[in-house]
Amino acid sequence: MMEKKAILVFLVLTLSLISGQEPEKIDTQKAPWRIHTLFSVECQNYFDWQTVGLMHSYRKAQQPGPITRLLSCTEDERKGYRGMELAPTFEVPSMSRHPKTSDWYPAINKPAGVVHWLKYSKEADNVDWVVILDADMIIRGPIVPWEIGAEKGKPVSAYYGYLIGCDNILAKLHTKHPELCDKVGGLLAMHIDDLRALAPLWLSKTEEVREDKVHWPTNYTGDIYGTGWISEMYGYSFGAAEARLRHKINDNLMIYPGYTPREGVEPILMHYGLPFNVGNWSFSKLDHHEDDIVYDCSRLFPEPPYPREITQMESDHNKRRALFLNIECINTMNEGLLLQHAAFKCPKPKWSKYLSFLKSKTFAELSRPKRLTAQSRQMMEVEIHKEVDKEPEKPDPKIEVEIHKEVDNEPEKPHPKIHTIFSTECSSYFDWQTVGLVHSFYKSGQPGNITRLLSCTDEDLKQYKGHDLAPTHYVPSMSRHPLTGDWYPAINKPAAVLHWMNHVKTDAEYIVILDADMIMRGPITPWEFNAGRSRPASTPYDYLIGCDNILAKLHTRHPEACDKVGGVIIMHVDDLRKFALQWLHKTMEVRLDKSHWSKNITGDIYESGWISEMYGYSFGAAELNLRHVISDEILIYPGYVPKPGVNYRVFHYGLEYRVGNWSFDKANWRHADLVNKCWAKFPDPPDPSSLDQTDNNSLQRDLLSIECATTLNEALRLHHERRNCPDPNTISTPKRERVNQDRVDETRTNAETRTRAETRTDAETRTDAETRTSAETRTNAETRTSAETKTDAETRTDAETRTNAETRMAVETTTSTKFGNADDIQALRHDEMPKNSSQESSQVETSNGTFTSMRFWIMVLWAVSIFGFLGVMSVMLRGRKGLKKRGKGYKSKRRTTYSGFWDTNGQDRHLRNAETA
Repeated sequence: MMEKKAILVFLVLTLSLISGQEPEKIDTQKAPWRIHTLFSVECQNYFDWQTVGLMHSYRKAQQPGPITRLLSCTEDERKGYRGMELAPTFEVPSMSRHPKTSDWYPAINKPAGVVHWLKYSKEADNVDWVVILDADMIIRGPIVPWEIGAEKGKPVSAYYGYLIGCDNILAKLHTKHPELCDKVGGLLAMHIDDLRALAPLWLSKTEEVREDKVHWPTNYTGDIYGTGWISEMYGYSFGAAEARLRHKINDNLMIYPGYTPREGVEPILMHYGLPFNVGNWSFSKLDHHEDDIVYDCSRLFPEPPYPREITQMESDHNKRRALFLNIECINTMNEGLLLQHAAFKCPKPKWSKYLSFLKSKTFAELSRPKRLTAQSRQMMEVEIHKEVDKEPEKPDPKIEVEIHKEVDNEPEKPHPKIHTIFSTECSSYFDWQTVGLVHSFYKSGQPGNITRLLSCTDEDLKQYKGHDLAPTHYVPSMSRHPLTGDWYPAINKPAAVLHWMNHVKTDAEYIVILDADMIMRGPITPWEFNAGRSRPASTPYDYLIGCDNILAKLHTRHPEACDKVGGVIIMHVDDLRKFALQWLHKTMEVRLDKSHWSKNITGDIYESGWISEMYGYSFGAAELNLRHVISDEILIYPGYVPKPGVNYRVFHYGLEYRVGNWSFDKANWRHADLVNKCWAKFPDPPDPSSLDQTDNNSLQRDLLSIECATTLNEALRLHHERRNCPDPNTISTPKRERVNQDRVDETRTNAETRTRAETRTDAETRTDAETRTSAETRTNAETRTSAETKTDAETRTDAETRTNAETRMAVETTTSTKFGNADDIQALRHDEMPKNSSQESSQVETSNGTFTSMRFWIMVLWAVSIFGFLGVMSVMLRGRKGLKKRGKGYKSKRRTTYSGFWDTNGQDRHLRNAETA
């Protein structure tokens, strides 16, 4: 026995030296270190692909000790199950359908499986420490219990702050020691003796909470669905409290992809239980519930963006780390699937850029095993110090304050999913607004995805160029009302929302509705602004005076419920489904009520009925008795003085604003094509350092105004970079020709290619003609030589003429493509398009490129002519010498038995010319 321990210690020391870790850092002198990892699954495709991902990461992260999958299957499921070889497996009876109560609750299989493994597995007798994980996890580095702080009697676990039942009547009902209830889950690392004491209690308390349906609602459990689905989690916490186990709680070891890690923290475990995204790419495990991807050869999950794309997408170091974690998660799963397909003897997949990346050193380096940092080991200070054998004391308020400060940095429960939408039309005016809003959406950290609702007529759509500016849902235009003929583009907003709700299946619980002329500064979430069912949140639009007068009484049965709101809307998806049609109907009602368009009734200074859509929203919401949470801290207009200390989430640049002599009014850019013209942008606002510092209100106002304009220009710059616009600071033609994606160079290159191809065709045609007449007489050969000489000269002249013409055409096409025709340029000037150095450089660059191209081909033609002349003379001289030495017999034989090789390179003509001479 002592020899075995010595060998094991030697192996550990050897592994530590190989991994670069100092051997003294692995503490084995006090605690036995036989580790076993467990995870629980069922006989379903859903758990099979999770198993593949977890098992691959287990091997890749070099997790010490064996791993066992606790597989729960019904008899029918087991008969057709294909995945027995996916992991080392210990089969346990399924309790998905409870044998006594017939309750369908598959999550109970986790504690039931642990109990069965402890009782019947021989492996359980040879274990000191157990690490229990969920199947939907990816291991990033070794999880060694004593290294992360676990002790006998003090397991280590991750923080599950949303388990509010530990603080209320739920804990008092289900454990004799509610003060010992810890809000933990996910990662569990504990001594085997603690697990033996806990496991039966874990199972029995799970059954208790599951049967206590009276206390399933969200206000007791924190379960947003109120279905008792997290009963197993409470079963663990209450069971641990019964066993008097106090946890060391660590909020740094495990992270959900989509969350941002704290500075200096290196998570060693990823739990992809929630949807996450990178730009327009997203992943949700629920989308693959019945997915047989494990058994479908060569099929992987959709590839995420590459690391270099993330580097370009996000400049903030820590946010970029979060995005790298997201792609590491899915890339690790895909790598595991590739290896599993190979193990199943699947055909070798076709080469692709993504497969090459997964096999690259870059990915290997990014996904190498992670080691704990000092910050990662840091425990949460959430323990309330009191004697557990005494009567529960009133918590010290100072301790409670410290607890809240510690946990307020992270969400305490999984938040509902959000989807952001905004409405636009097929015009350059909305295109630059779209670029600004979408850029700010990704920069703000807004949860969920974003969709543009694009309303276009069929004719507009044929000419439209901005399809790739945002994730888009296409909507028929109602700018011209199909029944009344009324021209009112603003109606497209409610019409588009209704169309999207009727045609798109979304799993989002809340919808955030914005206008295109907005810039996001931070996330807009229902939990922060207290939105809920039948309780949308919005921003005040106090000028909607129609809510207080006859207008509301005419258009809604509940004028008292009319709220003066608009701009930003946060609404539960169920409310929006009922409300969208009302919004559209009420908009049409108010639009048709021309007798009440006057300023004193609507507040519209133009008295044109243009804000009918806004009243349509307020009246539609009143019809359904949707009362809004109105917050003036969500939105600010640039040019307005901000409230001190308010972190506004949205700029709405719907009105003109100024900073000194500089100003911005979106209406001045209605016809400017800032998106399709390289490096076009708005005039730069003043430098913040130039602002007057004496008046703080004016200073804060101007800083926000500058921020809005700067964000718009930043969005345009990044957009032009993605379009591969030429470097505005580079004039050298050779460098520009290397950028094949530049449309200017493509045009010129195509023209030159056509010229070369046509010239080569002429030459090949001449060669074929010469070959067919090779047996003609010397007189004919001389005649042909003379004709060919003239033809060759004429062909060169034609080619040169054609080259010059096509080069000029390329220049004209280039100029048109980059800057538009003369009318477009005048239109730009009319719309106050700034003339900046980038545009001027581009114009010089184009003309210089044209001149260089012409000069290049002239030099090539001269060089070909000179070398051709020297070659002909050389061949003629050799031919004369050969005639004198060899005589006529040799000459005749050589002329009639030439090799076909000469036909291919045109040299036969030169030989025959020499012989004729």
